[in-house]
Parts: sequence; C-alpha cells; structure tokens
Amino acid sequence: MVLSHPQNIKDWEVMDDLQVDVTSGDNPQDLTIPGICEGYLLKRRKWPLKGWHKRYFVLETGILRYSKTQQDITRGKLHGSLDISLAVMSINKKSNRINLDAGDILYHMKVYYVPSIPDYVCSQLSPPTNTSAEGKKIQQDICTLSQRGQSEIHTDTHTLCLQVLLLLLMLNVNFLIFLSPSVHTSLKSVHEALAQERQRLQDTYHQSTTQAEVRVHTFKKTGLVYKRPTASGNQSRRTPSVTDSAAEYFDASDDVLNGSSSESDESGLSDRTTSNSEPEEGHGDISKAPNSVVPMNTGRRTTLPAHCPENAHVGLMQILYNNIGKDLSRVSMPAALNEPINLIQRLCEELEYSELLDIANNTQDPYQRMVYIGAFAISGYATAHYRNRYKPFNPLLGETYECLREDKGFRYISEQVCHHPPISACHADSDNFSLWQDQRWKNKFWGKSLEIMPTGIVNVTLPRFGDHYEWNKVVTCVHNVLSQQRYLEHYGEVIIRNLNSNACTCKITFVKSRYWGSDTIKNEVQGTVLDQTGSVIHRFGGLWHEGIFCDTFPTPQCIWKPNPQPKDYYLYYGFSNFALELNELTPGLKPLLPPTDSRLRPDQRMLEDGRVDDCDKFKEEVEDMQRERRKQLAKKGQEHKPRFFKKAVDSSGRDVWLTNGTYWKFRENPGFANTNNLELW
Repeated sequence: MVLSHPQNIKDWEVMDDLQVDVTSGDNPQDLTIPGICEGYLLKRRKWPLKGWHKRYFVLETGILRYSKTQQDITRGKLHGSLDISLAVMSINKKSNRINLDAGDILYHMKVYYVPSIPDYVCSQLSPPTNTSAEGKKIQQDICTLSQRGQSEIHTDTHTLCLQVLLLLLMLNVNFLIFLSPSVHTSLKSVHEALAQERQRLQDTYHQSTTQAEVRVHTFKKTGLVYKRPTASGNQSRRTPSVTDSAAEYFDASDDVLNGSSSESDESGLSDRTTSNSEPEEGHGDISKAPNSVVPMNTGRRTTLPAHCPENAHVGLMQILYNNIGKDLSRVSMPAALNEPINLIQRLCEELEYSELLDIANNTQDPYQRMVYIGAFAISGYATAHYRNRYKPFNPLLGETYECLREDKGFRYISEQVCHHPPISACHADSDNFSLWQDQRWKNKFWGKSLEIMPTGIVNVTLPRFGDHYEWNKVVTCVHNVLSQQRYLEHYGEVIIRNLNSNACTCKITFVKSRYWGSDTIKNEVQGTVLDQTGSVIHRFGGLWHEGIFCDTFPTPQCIWKPNPQPKDYYLYYGFSNFALELNELTPGLKPLLPPTDSRLRPDQRMLEDGRVDDCDKFKEEVEDMQRERRKQLAKKGQEHKPRFFKKAVDSSGRDVWLTNGTYWKFRENPGFANTNNLELW
C-alpha cells in the first residue's frame, strides 16, 4: 500500500506495511520463506559532492545486506546490513529512488540496471499456495512485472525494475508479519511491562529530586559549605586519541525534496575502508589545554527562569511523518519542541572558544597557526553533544542579535537576511580576528533520522599575519528522532584554506561511527596540516565533545578542551554556561538594543519563563504577521532589504552576505530608539 503525501513533497511516497489478517484461513506457521534477492544497486555516499557508487545487495527474509562485490558477500565481508521490518521506506518512482531509514542507519539507493532474466525473480519466490490472499497477489505481481520488463525492455525499464524491487522488499518485510501471530502478542506484553516500569522510574526520580532539593535548601540555611571530593589520579579522564589510520566511511546524504533538484551539490569522501587504530597511550594530560581552567565568574546568570518543558506528549511522529523529505526549516513546530534561543544566537555559540583565534593570531609558525584554526573549527560542534532534545527557534526575517563580550574581547552582530531560503548572516571582530559567515540550513527527515546540512562558508582573518582562512561545515544527523534513545553525530570533511597563502592547508574528518562500534570511539575527529607538496606536517585529533590533542608539536599537548557543563544542565535544555547567557536581558542592555533583537522576542521569552501555552499562541501570531508583511511587499513588487548586511560576491564567485558596518555606529549615535525600526512582533 502507498500513502501519498501532500503535493509539496513532490514525488516522494512512504511505503506502508501490508495489513495482513494472520488469523484468517491459512495457517501462518506453514508459510514458506521467500527466496533470496540479490544484485547491484547504486548507493548514495554519506558525504555530499561525490555522488553514487555501485554496491552488491542481498535481501533475505527481511534482512538487507550489502558489500562491494558478490565475492565480498560470500566471504562475509559486509559493509552494512539493515532489518527492513524496522525501517521506514520512502520511494521516488520518477528518479528510481528508494530510501530506508532505520533510525541509526540511513540508506539512499537508486536502480542500477534491469535484470535480464525475468524468470529469475519468479524462481526466487515461494509457491503462493500457503500464503494469504494479499501475499499471493504480491508474488503474482512480481512475476507479471518481470515478464513485462522482458517485453518492454526499451521503454521504461528503470521504473519496472524499481517496482519489482519494491514488491520484493514488501514481501520480505511482511513475511515477518505472517511468520508467527504469537510474536506480536509477546512483544505487546513486553512493551506494556516496560511502559509501566518507565512510569515507575519517572515517579521515583521526580520524588527523589524533590526530596533532594528540600534537603539542599535546608542544608544551605546552616551556612555550611560542602566540597565535592576530587577523583584520584588513577581515575583521570580518557585522553583523546590521534589515529593514523583512515576512517571507515559510510554513505547516504542527499537533498531529495524535488525530483528536479540537482545532485551536483553533493559531496563525499573516498571509498577506502580501513579500521581505526586504538587510542595511543602516553599523550599527556588533557587538562593542559589553553582553556581548560574553570571559567571565571562573568557576573552573568547561571540558570534559566524555568526548567525545560516535558515534550513527550507532543505528537512529533505525526508532524514528521507528514513532512518526510521536506525541508523542516519551513515547518512550524509546537513551542514545547523548541529551546529559548534561535539560529542566529546559535551562530554566536561558535565563538565560545574564541581564545583559540587569539592564540592563532599570536603564533608565529604558520603550520601551528593552522592547527589552532582547525581546533576552533571543531570546537563549535561541542555543545551539540547535549542538545538533541530541542530545536532552536527559526529567526524572523529582519530579526537581529548582538553579543558584546568584553571578557572575551569580541563583539558580534547577526541578522536574518532571507526567509526563503532561510539565510542567517553574522560578523564578529576583535583585536585579534574577524569572523563572518552566512549559513543556509537544509533539514531533511527520513523516517527515523533528521539530517541538517549547512551550505555556507566560514571566514576568519588574522590581522597580525594577513591570513584569510575559509572552511565548510559538515553534516549533522540526529538518529532515532522518535525515540528517547536519540543521539547526534557529525560526519564529513572540513577543508581549511588560507586564501592569502598557499603554505599549508588543513583537512579535518569527522568520522562516521560504526554501527557495531563501542561508545568509546564515537564522535571521533581526525585532522592533518599539509604543506604545499601534500606532506603531513602536523596531526591532531580526539573527540569533538571531549578535546583535541596534537602530538606533533615540539611539546605534545592538548590544544582544546570544552568547558565543563553547568550544574543541572539537563534541566536547562543542555545549555553550556555560554549558551545560558545568550538570551539574558539586563536592565542596562535593554535601552541599547534595536527592537528587532532576539532578546526582545516575546514568544521566545515566554518559553524561557516556562509559559509554554502562551508561547504557542504568540508564536502563531508572530508567524502570521511575518506572512502578512511578505504579502504586502509582494503586492508592491518589492523585496525585503536587510538593514545591517549587504549582498556581495566572494573571490570564488559565491553569493555572500557581508556587514555594511552600520550597526555599531547606529547603536552609539543616534541610538536605535531614535531610528526607524521594523515591527516584527
């Protein structure tokens, strides 16, 4: 059966399970196992811009396995396997595409060729004598389509092959449904028992938390101070490793919203497959990182006014399944799924470890300087490790945000410069660096996984040496979106170039975790600094949420380590101390801000204060106001003009958004209270 989705999803359809009555007529225990189906298909690589590669697939009793060749399958050398019955299957008949999303595994496949012997398909199917009526019909359809493919081989062969493959997949999946009615009953009882246990644990947790808070409050009244005992040296944190071997790369990332969309903007890594080496010992103490000291008290807040809301009741499944293959940046989500900061504030979070740029600007050696630039590029991903339960607000067109950090020595301004496609531009400067970027995100949901694909370029200049670095960003994927066991990972390659010098380049690989790997090797990142000849000068690596170590410096050292998370961070959206301060609005700051600043956005402030229902109502009003402004501009034949950024073309011919240099001037004189401002809310 096929569930057709709204027309804005274009040619994509979600394949639903067959509804089989296992209690009718036939004895399900007598069913014959379907035959083995195998052959070559094209499979999408995991990283953009390298397209497809040919892989040999075998489908047997609902398990889809693949490797490079048939011989590899025979030898048991698998690249991956997938239980079809646990996956969401979406298809695109127009482009001969099949997507399978099992939560932690995501396959994008395309028909490679049409079988030349249609009888092979029929021969692999069991006789339809013992199956249900619907199962018999599938088997008959497969043989009929195969015969059609032989007679119409020059007409629409790819479509026929796709239809045959889909029917085979459905037959193998639904064989598991026929196999044993008692399995469903057993699983149902297990699920009910687990649900009861989960509820009991939640009640116990909330009760113990309340009692603990009361005890702490009573304890504080005594005026005594409790110091947490320190761990012994034998219990030190695991040091991030620097691996010399290449990573094992898995595949499948694709922008497939439109059948007409180009696939030339996909990128990828090589097809090499080797195993990672074990962590090296004796690298020294990670606590020697430049920023490893506990951050000093900035005088800013350390908590939010209210805890993050429970969003288990939100019908996330229905929202996402109605938007499979769709760009989720255009989908309005309930407020309970949001965190009280937005995307232009998220860009500011990448400056939490700006001291790495300060160090780079004071490092004479160009190769070591590149290592610190690479560490800064990695550091921006660290906070994502704790942030997989909520999403940031989508900025309104014309919304702005400033961040003036005297303690870190930089000032930052950002603006939402375009709505379709959504583009956020930002600029930061200090005595030691300037940074600017404009980011465009494509969010795609594939049934169980959510992929976030940024397409902008980050630019950094260091005034002391005249360096101008630029680099891309990698794909972020949230696995098991509909489950409480969801987790987040980054994968892909970052290439850092100095546009004003060809002395060296940097290549950073965010390694895709293995499906059978342990948690100790997840989130691995590897980097190399190469000279003009391609020789490796420096190697660095580790885990992007724990720290980066370089053992090729004259003195091997940890060059970056993330700041410790604040107390009870899990109750505050997983925010770091830096993130907790982003939306803070002090009495002295409010008169200086333009009315378009994110801190003044009412629905975001309501969520931060714990007023979720009020936030939902006002969020809808704000979005309606934005749509009305767009309609009025369209009637006048006008387009929105950003206030603090201008469109330009960089040295590579790409459209970029650069600051026009007016924000801080207006802020100082005459002040935003004395200028004409957009009314966004």
